[in-house]
Amino acid sequence: MIVILHPDSSLDTDEGKAVLSYLSNKSGITPRTHSITGTDRTLSEIYVIGDVGALDQAEIESLPGVEKVVRVSREYRVIGRHAGDVRDAGFTYNGVRFDQHSLHVFAGLCAVDNPTNVETMMKLLQEQGQVCTRMGAYKPRTNPYSFQGHGATCLPWVFELAGKYGIRVIAMEVTHDSHVQEIRQALKDTGHPTGVMLQIGTRNTQNFELLKEVGRQSELPVLLKRGFGITLDESLNAAEYLASEGNRNIIFCLRGMKTNMGDPHRNLVDFGHVPVVRHLTHLPVCIDPSHSVGTRNVGPDGISDLMHATAQGVIAGANMVLVDFHPRPEEALVDGPQALRPDELSWFFEDVAIARRAYEARLARAQTHNTATES
Repeated sequence: MIVILHPDSSLDTDEGKAVLSYLSNKSGITPRTHSITGTDRTLSEIYVIGDVGALDQAEIESLPGVEKVVRVSREYRVIGRHAGDVRDAGFTYNGVRFDQHSLHVFAGLCAVDNPTNVETMMKLLQEQGQVCTRMGAYKPRTNPYSFQGHGATCLPWVFELAGKYGIRVIAMEVTHDSHVQEIRQALKDTGHPTGVMLQIGTRNTQNFELLKEVGRQSELPVLLKRGFGITLDESLNAAEYLASEGNRNIIFCLRGMKTNMGDPHRNLVDFGHVPVVRHLTHLPVCIDPSHSVGTRNVGPDGISDLMHATAQGVIAGANMVLVDFHPRPEEALVDGPQALRPDELSWFFEDVAIARRAYEARLARAQTHNTATES
């Protein structure tokens, strides 16, 4: 059960405190509080955990300060959309808004290699008017002898270069709770020139202790990738782990499924689940065409498979694109064969814009149809 307070009745008001006190005094009930910032208002919510069947919904809704009560209809209690729940949710981090209406492209290096390539990439992004990128400092690898990333040693100069070129948010994978502390310390030491979105990779989707640790901190938002060999439901429950620990600033990323049914692509592209995640949850949805497709293959139409996959996800309503670029893909230490080249950067952004306009046209047509049907 979720108790939603009136916009003018926050948890700090007398009305909000009275509702919290009412629920706290009920036997077998544990209330947890949360605030959601939408595009035009902030909602205070109380998640009611325990024997909610014994609670009188009408009585709770009659309390001063309560706007409505939503009965939880599926397992993802915090991240899920429940019966009659059409709230507009999301979050703003370091001046960048993330919700189910926004679209951001995080183009950059899968793995940080040297300052020259990092600076080149960030300069190119600035020229394109971009404020987000991806830069991997910690890289989990299947082969123990492969490059594992520079780790904490590269964080100071990566963050300083981001500040120099106006990059506000860097998506950066973490594989251990110590990485979270290293990132936070490096941001502090460099004067917070940029921000970091913690990325939990597909191999750690069910690393529950890592999920709990990352969920307990609320300073940095989280990009959670779908597990490569588990169901969508299992991956969404991983996002619920994060949210249940307190961090609701989550983006869910589709990155393809591990099966040779997707050959010759690296993974079976799962971007058909973009609208599914959007209606099951409040989470913004990211697509990762680089790790889905895994090559720079170009078809007879002159368009790469990677750009086709990106367009499919954006036309379906994706809110974020995570894509590999590298100044010199042939020299990249990780995933060079799938990284796009600098001379393709402006084309890529133009193609994303074309796909986004198509989605917006589809959305407008749907609204026209639904309005006519209702009347």
